[in-house]
Amino acid sequence: MSESHPQSALTYRAFTEADIAAAHQLSSAFRWPHKPDDWRFVARNGAGFVAQDGGQVVGTALYWQYGDDRGSLGMVIVAPDQQGRGIGRALMEKLLDRLGDRLTILHATPAGQPLYEKLGFRAVGKLDQHQGTAVQPPLVELPPGERLRPLSANDPDRLVDLASRASDLDRGRILPALLDVSDGIALEHDGELLGFALFRRFGRGFAIGPVVASAKDGDDAARVRAQAMIAHWLALHAGRFVRIDTPADSGLTGWLEAQGLERVDTVVKMARNGTPAADPSLRQFAIINQAIG
Repeated sequence: MSESHPQSALTYRAFTEADIAAAHQLSSAFRWPHKPDDWRFVARNGAGFVAQDGGQVVGTALYWQYGDDRGSLGMVIVAPDQQGRGIGRALMEKLLDRLGDRLTILHATPAGQPLYEKLGFRAVGKLDQHQGTAVQPPLVELPPGERLRPLSANDPDRLVDLASRASDLDRGRILPALLDVSDGIALEHDGELLGFALFRRFGRGFAIGPVVASAKDGDDAARVRAQAMIAHWLALHAGRFVRIDTPADSGLTGWLEAQGLERVDTVVKMARNGTPAADPSLRQFAIINQAIG
């Protein structure tokens, strides 16, 4: 059932798969790279709302729930000619009503950050967007005894465990869905899973993420593991357009730029109802995307 916003003729209703074409048109107006299939993936694995003016979709916002007490939100877009009507705030309030007391994260542009702060979010970190035409990377030497291998049928549960601990978000639902549309590699030592990295089609080309690596022997070793996994995908796709979103404190910026992936944007990671507390024995070197986290 749709409902009218009390101060305008706008109506709000649930986002459906039939809205993907209109949502794609909205995101394209802001030069977002998302293709209809990218919208389809995030929408099928979450829920949300659209704002309508007459029969035209003029705003979108989606959210995702992880386990019993975590969530994220994103894909908050208001048509350029509709801004200033309170649409963004109304959509956000609907998302937050559904998410309730969950610890919720989002990634904010400078334009959106003031609104999110008014709604109870606070900055907890930064995220760097790297992208470009990948070059053939140099060989990254792993610690002794460690090796990369393709994912196997026995890996999904262990991948969910690593991804959940590294992000402090329950990945039991989203990661299996992501595996259906991604290629993946694992990093192991004597049968122990030390990390993994996924690679999929996205936007103008491809995306790497998530990338998770063991940090039980320190951040430097974890960084080498992440570089080895990322380099694996870049070597297979040299000359292709690749994107990766990595925490600003990952220490990967210079190395990624040397591989052709320039830092093109930095956004603020924000949280509400608490702060994510990842397992310190793991590091997440790349997220799934800025909406899902």
